Amino acid sequence: MNKPKFETPNLTAENVAKIAELFPGVVTEGKVNFDLLRCMLGDELYGDEVYEFTWVGKRAAIAEAGRPVRKTLRPCVEESKNWDTTENLYIEGDNLDVLKLLQESYLGKVKMIYIDPPYNTGNDFVYRDDFTQSRDEYDGEVGVYNEDGDRLFRNTESNGRFHSDWCSMIYPRLVLARNILKDDGVIFISIDENEVQNMRKICDEVFGEANFISQLGWQKVYSPKNQARYFSNDYEFILCYCKSIASFSVGSLPRTPEMNARYKNPDNDPRGDWKAGDCVGSGIRKNGYYDVVSPKTGKTHNVPQGKHWVYAPETMKRLIADNRIWFGHDGNSFPAVKQFISEVGGRKASSLLLYNDFGHTDMAMKDLKKIFSEMEKVPFDTPKPVKLVKMLSILGMSNDDIILDFFAGSGTTAQSIMELNGEENGNRKFILVQIDEAIENNDEAISLGMNTISDVTKERIRRAGDKIKAEAGLTAQNLDIGFRVLKLDDTNMNEVYYAAGDYTQDLILQMESNIKPDRTDMDLLYGCLLDWGLPLSMPHTHEKIDGFTVHTYNDGDLIACFEERISEKAIREIASRKPLRAVFRDSSFNSSPEKINVFEIFKLLAPNTNVRVI
Repeated sequence: MNKPKFETPNLTAENVAKIAELFPGVVTEGKVNFDLLRCMLGDELYGDEVYEFTWVGKRAAIAEAGRPVRKTLRPCVEESKNWDTTENLYIEGDNLDVLKLLQESYLGKVKMIYIDPPYNTGNDFVYRDDFTQSRDEYDGEVGVYNEDGDRLFRNTESNGRFHSDWCSMIYPRLVLARNILKDDGVIFISIDENEVQNMRKICDEVFGEANFISQLGWQKVYSPKNQARYFSNDYEFILCYCKSIASFSVGSLPRTPEMNARYKNPDNDPRGDWKAGDCVGSGIRKNGYYDVVSPKTGKTHNVPQGKHWVYAPETMKRLIADNRIWFGHDGNSFPAVKQFISEVGGRKASSLLLYNDFGHTDMAMKDLKKIFSEMEKVPFDTPKPVKLVKMLSILGMSNDDIILDFFAGSGTTAQSIMELNGEENGNRKFILVQIDEAIENNDEAISLGMNTISDVTKERIRRAGDKIKAEAGLTAQNLDIGFRVLKLDDTNMNEVYYAAGDYTQDLILQMESNIKPDRTDMDLLYGCLLDWGLPLSMPHTHEKIDGFTVHTYNDGDLIACFEERISEKAIREIASRKPLRAVFRDSSFNSSPEKINVFEIFKLLAPNTNVRVI
């Protein structure tokens, strides 16, 4: 019987299998002989001296990226906005586990990732991923910040593994993030000087040195700080890597009014405004020396000494015939090529991101104060400005693409995407991930019912969306300002679902149902979406068929019924709709013959449907 596994893929095992396909002799009993593999790849193994970047815990960090988890994402409709129509996602939970859960549903589907991870300053929260300690050791060493034991601690400089722990935190997350990127996708990572060197080395390993695009400098302040001890630290870094340099292309920034003012239309050319460009270049060029005759006056022009025409004779004749060469109002001026503003496009971005184009830290706080005007102090110390992420999105993604931010923080990415969509009538989608971290030292936010960073982030997205839509007016009536809230939790299935033996009496009693009693139909539906690798933002409906609740996801990508003792009439109706996938719960059937009959019905009415029982 085809049963879902409700467990993220074992990426390590899959990678070993891929190696075995290429080099079958290096894999024995599931283990890779790396020395042999290196020899087969041409490494003669003369010694241990190799150029490499390593730290204490690196091997464990690499292994963690491939380790499966038994978790799920539970829908939270009451905290969502426009659940039925939105294509945006807000996921609450540890981003390492969330990224693992998204591997199949979003493999190769995200065009751009922007992250602003915790900077390693000695004060910021860092996600801890040391699973070799016992729970008591973990509690005693670093403290626990909530009852679920979320992996959070303050990475102070007194920690002997100050840099190592930070590297171990970020490495597996970037490995998983790369899998989610499209082939032409790009990642932007905000980082300061404390870890930029290490982040570069990690990204070189994860994305490949060949896929490094640029180390951008973002001017985060608009004036130097006179109180600085040595130099005023006026900028931070943004690392840019792509998934595949052969597939990636960068977008252009919008043109400024000053740039457009240089274009005129002195001859009323129907193609619009233009400016004159050079027809000559320096040096020697084949076919670069010939006479050019003005069609208006017959005056002959040739290139000055040491110059050449940049166009071949045939091309120049074609341009003159198309009125693209300008000889001045009198027809006697030295020829120049018309560069039409409609054909120039946007402007190339500089690696120095100036604050007037990309915003600054004061602007970031003002962005938040506009949303939370009733707060004297918003619970974020270093948010990023909306303008920064908006401009990066213009460079990195197109109108219908998905952006992922798995260190969502204050929610700047969501507001940026909604604003950009409102301005361009776009349909970009966002996926935000944020751990449910408690707010500290902000009684004002807590008094407003926002007890966690995630509470504030969700409220910001709600308010920002309403504001953007109201200001955009009629042009933004179809603007998606909603988001589906999903929360990370333990698997929907009881542990007996996985265990093969060693049952206690209590476990045997639990086997009457392999699904946890607190799980709803929606929990089970989204668990199946993850297991089948379906996107989580598609529309779905529910209806009654012969008295049983039936869920239809994305017009038949999946039809599910999780009711007890479902009737054969309802099963036949579901099968008659020929969904791509169908799922029922084990307790829907009184006996094994009834269960077998379900598969027989689908073989008859919908032979191409993939049927599962959980």
